[in-house]
Amino acid sequence: MMRHFNTAGPCRQNLHYMLPSTSRLPNLEQFIAQENYFVIHAPRQIGKTTAIMGLAQQLTASNRYAAIVLSAEVGAPFSQDIASAEDAILGAWQNTISIRLPPDCQPPVWAASPPGQRIRDALQTWAIACPKPLVIFIDEIDALQDLALVSMLRQLRDGYTNRPKAFPQSLGLIGMRDVRDYKVAAGGSERLQSSSPFNIKVESLTMRNFYAAEVAELYQQHTNDTGQTFEPAAIQLAFDLTQGQPWLVNAIARQLTEVIAPEPSITITSAMVEEAKEILIRRQDTHLDSLAERLREDRVKAIVQPMLAGQSLPETSNEDRQYLVDLGLLRRDPAGGLVIANPIYREVLPRVLAQGPQDSLPMIAPSWLKVDGTMDLEWLLTAFLEFWLQHGEALLKSASYPEIAPHLVLMAFLHRVINGGGSLEREYAIGRDRMDLCLRYGEVKLGIEIKVWRDKKADPVVKGLEQLEGYLKRIGPAEGWLVIFDRRRRKRSYRRKNALELEERLGETKMQTSTGQMVTVIRA
Repeated sequence: MMRHFNTAGPCRQNLHYMLPSTSRLPNLEQFIAQENYFVIHAPRQIGKTTAIMGLAQQLTASNRYAAIVLSAEVGAPFSQDIASAEDAILGAWQNTISIRLPPDCQPPVWAASPPGQRIRDALQTWAIACPKPLVIFIDEIDALQDLALVSMLRQLRDGYTNRPKAFPQSLGLIGMRDVRDYKVAAGGSERLQSSSPFNIKVESLTMRNFYAAEVAELYQQHTNDTGQTFEPAAIQLAFDLTQGQPWLVNAIARQLTEVIAPEPSITITSAMVEEAKEILIRRQDTHLDSLAERLREDRVKAIVQPMLAGQSLPETSNEDRQYLVDLGLLRRDPAGGLVIANPIYREVLPRVLAQGPQDSLPMIAPSWLKVDGTMDLEWLLTAFLEFWLQHGEALLKSASYPEIAPHLVLMAFLHRVINGGGSLEREYAIGRDRMDLCLRYGEVKLGIEIKVWRDKKADPVVKGLEQLEGYLKRIGPAEGWLVIFDRRRRKRSYRRKNALELEERLGETKMQTSTGQMVTVIRA
């Protein structure tokens, strides 16, 4: 039987595993009982809609409320046309209500009202006619923009004082962002007017990721149902890789139980979890692909590019930083600072960005492989130097993030290297001024430290050796490369200490770290 790890609510298949709908939204039922209006926001694919649909069904089944989730998304194309937005939204609502609520809770035919009043009048008429208090969750509210969004929020505010007899008793807006951050225009800096059109909310609730114990509980439900067990270390690794992001928790489990180990007699191990992670990253499923699309946005690029390069963030607005947190790309680490939200995203981002240079690569014969298929690192070094001399600088132009173009081209080359069955892991963080790579191919493990030599900066070789030494200690016994990309301006006169031409500077030397380990320093 096909198994579906449904991590938040009602299942779309016969067999499902879930947590209580409101386990990640405490006090929500209390807010409803107190006739409050509120906002629920969290990144996409975290289970907001599924959890709220489960709650609405529970509330309606309790016979105390008529509760339903309605979407505002169909109004998105009509940002400047309030009447058309209202017609689209009310039409979609009528259809949803007819399916999900019992006959006695159905609204009367929506009354003909002037544009800008139709949402308010429809909810008012419905609340008066309904024998039970209405609890309405409006999903995808942030799909609306401009006039349509402002009008919707104002109408909800204007009807608020008539609750619960002539307006919904409780109402929640569900979206990716908090209402204070909704924009009048997509991508613009103008906020909604200071007299907020939704200043009636009592709380903004953020739907969190799963805790480690909740991931273990979900996987235990699978064990209880099928008998298939997970090693404790495998469950912990699944949490570490996903940081409890529900879509990823679900996707990892699905790969494990349907693809990698479909037989219940097979115990799930940490190695299988690593394999599932690699499958997800390679496949770039819808969720990961949609995140990758965000990397093209200028305000995302302004923050992600220096993070990948290990540089300190430039002057950016708190609004833009919060946008990336709301997207789920970044999180604020308890130890301080912004970090990529989880290790899987940390792998996805540079892989996606390296795709342009990777697609532009010429045919490269695997001259680094011996007859028996094992890798020779000296041969790999020779192949890289030849590749960079012939193609490296030309390929820099194919990178969409120019500040990290050398990193991306090197990663594109290494991805071609590991096509035969290796892996490439990355580490980077704000303020470290470096990127670390770990290439694994059979018995070969290679730690690579990437440094960039920029104008008016000292040669980074000393610092790079120190950092490479620390990285090699973390990843265990491994060979080491320190790759220094010289991005200073080209030499123009004997008086200026700028970069040499590529043919003059490209090469490699052997150097010792402070502990005596021999590593290869590559200048490109």
